[in-house]
Amino acid sequence: MSEGDKSLEIESIALGDVAGALSQSPIFAETSFENLHGVDRVERVTAKTNTILVEPGDPHLSYWLVLSGKILALRPEPDGTLSMIGLAEAGEGFGEVPLLTGKTQSVFQISALEDSVLLRFTEDAFWNLLACCPMVRNVVLANMKQRMQIYQVEALHREKLVSLGTLAAGLMHELHNPGSAAKRAASQLRENLMRLQQLSLRFSDHPKTQEQLDCVRGLLEHTMRSCHAPALSSVEQSDAEEAMSEWLAAAGVDNAYTIGPALVAIGFHREELVCAKDYFEAGSFSNALNWLEALVSSVSQVCAIEESISRISDLVMAVKKFAYDERSPARELDVHDSLQSTLTILGHKLRIKQIAVEKCFSASPSTIETRGSALSQVWTNLIDNAADASPSNGNIEIATWNEPEWLAVSVSDHGPGIPEDVLPRIFEAFFTTKPQGSGTGLGLEIVHRIVTQKFGGKIDVESQPGNTRFIVRLPRKILTAPADPAPNDSKP
Repeated sequence: MSEGDKSLEIESIALGDVAGALSQSPIFAETSFENLHGVDRVERVTAKTNTILVEPGDPHLSYWLVLSGKILALRPEPDGTLSMIGLAEAGEGFGEVPLLTGKTQSVFQISALEDSVLLRFTEDAFWNLLACCPMVRNVVLANMKQRMQIYQVEALHREKLVSLGTLAAGLMHELHNPGSAAKRAASQLRENLMRLQQLSLRFSDHPKTQEQLDCVRGLLEHTMRSCHAPALSSVEQSDAEEAMSEWLAAAGVDNAYTIGPALVAIGFHREELVCAKDYFEAGSFSNALNWLEALVSSVSQVCAIEESISRISDLVMAVKKFAYDERSPARELDVHDSLQSTLTILGHKLRIKQIAVEKCFSASPSTIETRGSALSQVWTNLIDNAADASPSNGNIEIATWNEPEWLAVSVSDHGPGIPEDVLPRIFEAFFTTKPQGSGTGLGLEIVHRIVTQKFGGKIDVESQPGNTRFIVRLPRKILTAPADPAPNDSKP
């Protein structure tokens, strides 16, 4: 802001020169001019439309009173856009929040929405006003409380939207993998069915003896029994596939080195195939084994589709549990299920950093009485913070246990830890150690408020370099607090 700017005029005047205008403001209406001790002069600022009065990061904080016109407050967002915070019109003041909360620089961009005239009180003048005038102090503090509540509700709503966007992006990745796997399996299954039809026609050209039918029936029963064979080590599987393929090749089976791994994967041994080798001629034996491989492959694709759909169902159920209606009737909630649902939704982020999650669920019983699932928001913030703090290929530990009257849950990471001077402030609203644009400073405040106010529980933190541990303690029976108030029109 420059006095040389033609769109902006600043003049220092005696406070007495604007005594009449001050009396028209609700802030000074109950205070006589004689009581305004310690404030002799103020700055009268005349601003043209669209003139910027305060830039984000400005270290000169002031208290403002609008005499005429309209003032707009905008907040810079991480993507470079500006979001409207509120308006101030004639008779209204603004600028007390950063002064009273100990800020060292402006957070918002303040500009004139139309031609305006304002009074600007320096920081010293502002503190003198609060010290000498109880009525002014009461109005200013009441305004600050209202604005902090409105801003907190708005910021909380924005935090939820950001979290929802993050979870939605992760969920899309989670759904993409099983969806793609099911699509690939369905495509392969179509090819297998066509191949099976051709092989079946060729295989049925000649009548079959009872021994041949019994042999084929046994192979068919094995194939339909299960999707997978017992797990083998990499070396064991490679040896088994090689031995099976060489045996089939020696018996004159076409595609022996394709058929061998498929039969091993579903648990076939050479001994089970001897009957086919003994009872079928060489050509028929090759057709029988190719038919068997096509059937085995088809069963495997069906199993892959089932597993993919099951995975999608698990994800949908996890989201349903995560977003359970807060107005739902009282019910029992399994904390282990709630934790697992959150881990499922955050699974993509954890895999990106290759973070292993070690679960030690010792609480038994692991249920609490609750309404809705605001706890999912607690677990999301704590686990997400632990993931951010953890190095790549790191570990996160989640543990549960029972204490008298409490069910305890801990989330631990092995990141750099929380500095000792920061630790007392981590649950404060808008306090964050993350780079600008990377965090709102509301995550842990939300956690603290949900645990203590909605659930009547406790939350503690222990931290040192290489080990940070958050411990949540929840009572067995919980009374849910009223929902947060809806935001109203705000002022800057």
